[in-house]
Amino acid sequence: MTKVNLRSINKELIPHQSLIERFPFPFKGNSYRYSNNAAPLQSGNLLDITPEYFEEIELKRHLLETAKERTYQSFPHSIEAQWEILEMIMHEMVSVHPNYFSLSKNENSWTFRNHLLGEEQSFTFGDVSTLPYEPLDFIGRHVQEDLVYLGQRDGDLYLDAGQLAFPANWSLAFDLGMEFLAIHSPVPKAFTGSGLAEKVRGFILRMEAGKPWTRFNWTITVEPILDTAPETFDEWGPKKEKVTAENTGQLVYLRVEDQRLFRLPRSNGILFGIHTHFISLEELCENHQWMNQFYNVLTDLPDDLAEYKGFISFKDRIIKYLEKKIENSSSI
Repeated sequence: MTKVNLRSINKELIPHQSLIERFPFPFKGNSYRYSNNAAPLQSGNLLDITPEYFEEIELKRHLLETAKERTYQSFPHSIEAQWEILEMIMHEMVSVHPNYFSLSKNENSWTFRNHLLGEEQSFTFGDVSTLPYEPLDFIGRHVQEDLVYLGQRDGDLYLDAGQLAFPANWSLAFDLGMEFLAIHSPVPKAFTGSGLAEKVRGFILRMEAGKPWTRFNWTITVEPILDTAPETFDEWGPKKEKVTAENTGQLVYLRVEDQRLFRLPRSNGILFGIHTHFISLEELCENHQWMNQFYNVLTDLPDDLAEYKGFISFKDRIIKYLEKKIENSSSI
C-alpha cells in the first residue's frame, strides 16, 4: 500500500460544519439513568466522516502500530465475519461517499481506493494473505469509528474481535472472549443488578439484519483525549487534578460515543461501531438549552454513576461552572 503523510493532505476535502451543528448531544430531558436508550438508526449507515478524519486516522494508526496488543485483538474463528464487515463497510463507503472512496471488482479481485488519503490496495476477497492486516484491522484503519465484533452462539454474545483505539476506560485485551454480562460487570448495580443488563442482551440477541440501531453513551473527561485505556491511566488520570473553578470551561469536555449496532446476515453476529465526539464545556454553553439540560442532569445524577464515569472528583466544579454560566446568561 502506498504510504502518505496524512498531514500533507488537503483537509478542505471534507466540508466544514460547526461543532454545535454536528455534535450528538446525548440528553433528551433533564435527568439521566441507565436504560436501553437505543433507537432505530434512520440513516442505516455506520460511518460519520467529520473534519477530524485526518487527525483521528493518523492517531488510530499510530496506536495500532505502537500498542497493537491493546488496540487490536481477534480470534481465528472471527475471520469470516471480518470479511463480511469489510465488505459491508466498503460498500457503504463507495455508495454514500463516492468522492472519498472507490472500489473496483473483478470477481474476487478487488481494488479499494481511499481518495482522502491517496491510498490504494488490491487484494483477493477471502484471502487474508493478500491484505497487510486482518480484514477488520485493515478497514478500521480507514474509518474514525472503533469496530467491535460480537459473535452470537449458544444464546449469548461474545467479544470475538475488535479494533479499539479510542476506549472510554475499558480494555479490549482484557475483555476479549468474554460474554456480554461479564464485559459489563464493572457497571454500577443500576445496570447489572436491576435486570437491565439482561434486557439489553436480550434486545441485541433479537436484532434483525437490515434493522440497525443507535444509542449514545457519555462521560466527562479532562482534555479531549481519545485514548483513555485503563493501561494508560497514569498518563490521563492525573489530569483530573488540574481542574479548577477558573479553567473548567477550557479543560473539561463532554465525551459522547455514537454507538451503532448492526446484525450481520451471513455470520449472524453483531457489528458494534463507536464514533467518539468531544465538546468543551465552554463550547457547549454556547447552546443555552444544552447548558441548562446538562446542569440539570448533573445536579440530579447519583454519585455512583458519576464515580463510574470517572468525574466524581471534580463534579462539584463542573456544577459551579455551569451555575455561573447560567446566571450570567440570564442577566444579559
